[in-house]
Amino acid sequence: MVLKVFFPQCCNRADSGLMVGRWIPSHESAVVLAVIHYPFIPGQVKVYLQQMRAQSGVDLCILGSWSLPKEEEEGMESFLQDLSTIFPQRRWLQVRRTLGRTGFTCQVACRDQGEKEKDEEEEKVIFVHYEQKKVMQSQLHPIKESNSQSESELRQVFQTVASSGPLFFMDRYDDGPLKSTHWQTEGREASILVELLRQASTPLCILLTWILTVCTSVCDLRMFRFYPLSFLCSKLSSCVQLSYRAEHMRMLSNRNAAMQHQHFMRKANVLLSVMVDVALGLLLMSWLYRDQNITTLSNTVLPAAHRVAKELEELLQWLMGAPAGLKMNRALDQVLGRFFLYHIHLWISYVQLMSPFIEGLLWYGGLSACLGLSFALSLLSDAVALFTFHIYCFYVYGARLYYLKVYGLSSLWRLFRGKKWNVLRQRVDSCSYDVDQLFIGTLLFTVLLFLLPTTALYYLVFTLLRLLVVLFQGVLHLSVDFINSFPLFAVLLRLLRPYRLAEGVKFRVLCEEEGSALHLLMEMNPLSCSAVVQTYRTPTYSCYPKDSWSALVKKLFVGELIYPWKHKSTKTD
Repeated sequence: MVLKVFFPQCCNRADSGLMVGRWIPSHESAVVLAVIHYPFIPGQVKVYLQQMRAQSGVDLCILGSWSLPKEEEEGMESFLQDLSTIFPQRRWLQVRRTLGRTGFTCQVACRDQGEKEKDEEEEKVIFVHYEQKKVMQSQLHPIKESNSQSESELRQVFQTVASSGPLFFMDRYDDGPLKSTHWQTEGREASILVELLRQASTPLCILLTWILTVCTSVCDLRMFRFYPLSFLCSKLSSCVQLSYRAEHMRMLSNRNAAMQHQHFMRKANVLLSVMVDVALGLLLMSWLYRDQNITTLSNTVLPAAHRVAKELEELLQWLMGAPAGLKMNRALDQVLGRFFLYHIHLWISYVQLMSPFIEGLLWYGGLSACLGLSFALSLLSDAVALFTFHIYCFYVYGARLYYLKVYGLSSLWRLFRGKKWNVLRQRVDSCSYDVDQLFIGTLLFTVLLFLLPTTALYYLVFTLLRLLVVLFQGVLHLSVDFINSFPLFAVLLRLLRPYRLAEGVKFRVLCEEEGSALHLLMEMNPLSCSAVVQTYRTPTYSCYPKDSWSALVKKLFVGELIYPWKHKSTKTD
């Protein structure tokens, strides 16, 4: 039988004493957490163990004795061995290390007579050395919530060390009745500052919660539930971003501590992303309100709008002629060209009407950057959608006209083949047509077929223009989604302290000497950066295509309206 002893590296040179830890009987292993130094009073050790059990919830006990013999400590081993009667355990470990050697020797003493007869042969012991700080602060992945009886040995070891935090408060420099060796914290001052910040943040969280409650109650009024307002709020990117930021702030202002690791990581990621977002927004504000950059932008917007309108006029004039040498239907070409030219003139009039207010809109819109760069980008996306509304109208007109032509041609093509579309059964059935129906169908099919190239050309041109605008908005939405959902805290934790996010462990032989047990060193396998991003990505809205690329190409071919960028929620546990 093999007995595994998980031994902390910080206790390799500890003074002689008693080993405090926990037995894992289901896996025949023991976890050593600390070494209590001699001299001590056994009664005080028992009281101390009871206090630690109550605070940590871990079944702590005295695993055995640790002996590092020195010249002035003669007879220490026999004294520590006799303590097994005071601290009764099913097994008593007698670990001894000789100065000048790396390995330990271990003897296992069994109290039960049956086990003594069963273990007449020497039991093989393997020491697994681990760094107590890394094991205590790390989290094994994938995270599984299961019963402790069915958990793996390594997971129980990690949970035992992580739950034994109160045991590590007492260090060798305390002037108390007991002194021990274990992982030493890096200073009490830092924990005091953290506690002061935590106490100071309580009034701020109460104030923030009250403000969010008032804003939520105002937004829940019945007047905001009417169709026009609710529809606009669902389509405007700035309103969607504002609602998600309010949800994030509500989560951050919650005074309840995060009990699970996933909740803590999500809260930390959201806090850091909000701080970085606001910092970038303030940098944008400092650039906008410096050296009259807003006036420069307002003087650039109007010429750009007029230039776009002029380019569209030239494009329509080109389409109304003989584009690329194609022979168009002149009557339909002139009707469509004049129809779109009229819309362009309306758009120019609208831009001229709005020109006195553009600088003021930019000035007040720049103030929104204090809410974060993501909100400013969302507002820019809405502004782009507003200033390119005429291109959207052109696309809708061309798509609807092209869709009617394609739908009519497909129906008439089924008529020639003696087929029809069964609306009730959603399938194509056979049907017999008379001569008049076939004659009228032939005429309509001929007319639609010869008018299709003209309509298809207009549809193709305006669809490409619409896709350019959608592509620019998609880049803005992806930037906002990246700012909101990127787990910056988890990535920094992975880069600076990779042991905090461990995907597993690996073992290597540390020492293999004659007359000593086998010694292994347990090291952390850090989680990969891609896995960190996938695991701790913050739930937010995304702007990915709601259809596959094949479905999008099919819709483009038949002329259906396409909304490739749409707000939707992405769920991550």
